[in-house]
Amino acid sequence: MPFFNPLKVAVIAVSGLVLMPVAGLAQAVAPVATPAADAPTYADLATFSDAAELVIRAQIRRQTTLKPDRAPGLAPGFARLYIQANTIALIAGRSTVGGTLAYLVDVPLDAKGKVPKLKKRDFVLFARSVPGRAGEVQLVAPGAQLAYTPELETRLRPILTELYAAPDSVPPRVTGISDALAVQGTLTGESETQIFLATENRSPVSITILRRPGQRPQWGVSWGEIIDSAARPPQPETLRWYRLACALPAQLPSNANLAREPEERRLAAGDYAFVREALGPCTRRITQG
Repeated sequence: MPFFNPLKVAVIAVSGLVLMPVAGLAQAVAPVATPAADAPTYADLATFSDAAELVIRAQIRRQTTLKPDRAPGLAPGFARLYIQANTIALIAGRSTVGGTLAYLVDVPLDAKGKVPKLKKRDFVLFARSVPGRAGEVQLVAPGAQLAYTPELETRLRPILTELYAAPDSVPPRVTGISDALAVQGTLTGESETQIFLATENRSPVSITILRRPGQRPQWGVSWGEIIDSAARPPQPETLRWYRLACALPAQLPSNANLAREPEERRLAAGDYAFVREALGPCTRRITQG
């Protein structure tokens, strides 16, 4: 199913998204232009998409600058706008959206200290509906309004495809580490470490690191009850990679390390560091972890 549907009221009806509380229109800081060097990263797009109830392509129809006394908390160098827009397409969503939208957004002033003109420009909005206020949406976070480009559409499509798959195939949000245990084998240099992760919905997820004499360490992730010895690492810039790289702590918490012997504790901590290095950094430019 294509995500960028030309119809104004298209819906992908899939349950399972955990939504944050909504209390009417909310302010958000959104870059008006995104230079290539400052383009959102995979983690940025995944963070916005994961939090959004609605991903919308909209064209600005009218902007109204709010007076300072109606824009509490406005950062210096920004203007708070009340935006009225036309819906070009509901890219993905778990609820319907009308043909017109209204929302608040904070935008940076230009080099001359002027409010940028957004009329007739297309943006991608990562938003949620506002209960009891038809036609109004709330951006999920500062920066959750991105200038629309075909390249952005291409980058978003695989993220949304994974997020809107069957609920039992969407990897759960990782919230931390429950336990870790390293066991040495009978041969010198042989060991196995298992790291059990805590998840938002309590679904079991575990990481296994195997070391064999004369071989490179092997590791993989099991997304379920069964610990699969043939499990493999997640591919970079996939939802499974994002769940790990952007949620796991930098170091193995000492209270999660169940090993009692100093050598086994050192081994568990080292294997965890090996996994974190293999995953690579969770690079962000416009979102916060």
